[in-house]
Amino acid sequence: MTSSTASATGSVAPVQPTGVPLTAAELAAVRADFPLLQRTVRDGRPLVYLDTAATAQKPACVWEAEQDFYERCNAGVHRGAHQVAEEATEAFESARAAVAAFVGVGADELVWTKNATEALNLVAYGFLNATLDARLGRGADLARERFTLAEGDEIVITEAEHHANLVPWQELAARTGARLRWITVTDDGRLDPASFSVITERTRIVALTHASNVTGAISPVTEVVRRAREATAGSSAPALVVLDACQSAAHLPLDLTALDVDFAAVSAHKMLGPTGVGALYGRRELLAAMPPVLMGGSMVETVTMESTTFAAPPQRFEAGTQMVAQAVGFAAAVGYLAELGMDRLAAHEAELTGLLLDGVASVPGVRVLGPADTRERLAVVAFEVEGIHPHDVGQVLDDDGIAVRVGHHCAQPVHRALGAHSSARASAGLYTSAAEVESFIAGLHRVREFFGGSHV
Repeated sequence: MTSSTASATGSVAPVQPTGVPLTAAELAAVRADFPLLQRTVRDGRPLVYLDTAATAQKPACVWEAEQDFYERCNAGVHRGAHQVAEEATEAFESARAAVAAFVGVGADELVWTKNATEALNLVAYGFLNATLDARLGRGADLARERFTLAEGDEIVITEAEHHANLVPWQELAARTGARLRWITVTDDGRLDPASFSVITERTRIVALTHASNVTGAISPVTEVVRRAREATAGSSAPALVVLDACQSAAHLPLDLTALDVDFAAVSAHKMLGPTGVGALYGRRELLAAMPPVLMGGSMVETVTMESTTFAAPPQRFEAGTQMVAQAVGFAAAVGYLAELGMDRLAAHEAELTGLLLDGVASVPGVRVLGPADTRERLAVVAFEVEGIHPHDVGQVLDDDGIAVRVGHHCAQPVHRALGAHSSARASAGLYTSAAEVESFIAGLHRVREFFGGSHV
């Protein structure tokens, strides 16, 4: 892989990427780092992997980092005084620092979780615990002020959300008496600025995706944050903004501090890393105020039979044995992305987005669910084929060795808003080639031919 001096932690993505796309030789070198891409499927056909939005493939350096950890310094972290335990703790905390730097935050602001869903739930349950503590007369004053919800308070989400950033807030509203409101999407799947007015002085939480896993549309995070700050500027508990950055973190330069969000979730497996590990970013003063959710070993300071005091963040939110090897693999993954250069990766994927959109538009009877142009969107293209069920689309493509996602992609409301029950979805990554996009488009034409243009 070719090294780049470009920073991996730039500001929010511009309208068009400014980096230089990968050359053919560089892309070939990248693809060589991903052994799974070399395999064949379905009677020896080359695999065309267009399901990166679901999970990204892993470069060899990721599992090599995990293997090296197990072979050289596998031990309990933060617990032992012997050399191997010290080395394990150093690897664990170095991984935290690497991932934190990649997304533009401090190491003490990054909490390990098993995935992004857990990270988002951690914030939601932090609010719930603070609310219950307040009703019981427990909890610190700051926690009560920033995280306590009352009847009439409002939580704002969007129609574009993955269920992981929707269902927890529904449940939180139901359990606290808060009201759930939402920003709608336009006909092409972008957040509708006209509906930003749902953010008012009553808003306590604004939760939104950085980029939709269905439409690929990049949310105007800066504008939403500004609206939240202005609308609640006079409140003793201003609205907190929670960002789902799962789709964006591996595809755009990302600086969570520059975006001015209060919390954000990322997931390693979408960022070339291992499954079973994710992270929650939280402003350090908010993590210090938020009540913990999981209780037990490793997150305590002093324990007596009568009471317990908790460790400082981030350890306060990391009860029990952690996913140490996976964290080390996560650090290797972001190191790989940083070496490539996120600006160059974004430029490469922008070219693929244009090829995907133009190619899909060339197939009769196909409707894209999302923006029809490359402006402020990712290489995530969900689509309907008139008269043909998405599962049938996926099966015919799979017979040609082309892997796409079918279904509602854990995002039923945005499908409903766009007038679709489900869709097929092609999503590219840093290792995707133009030739693979061409194979997919040819396969999509064969789908139409196979079903004769109509199918029930």
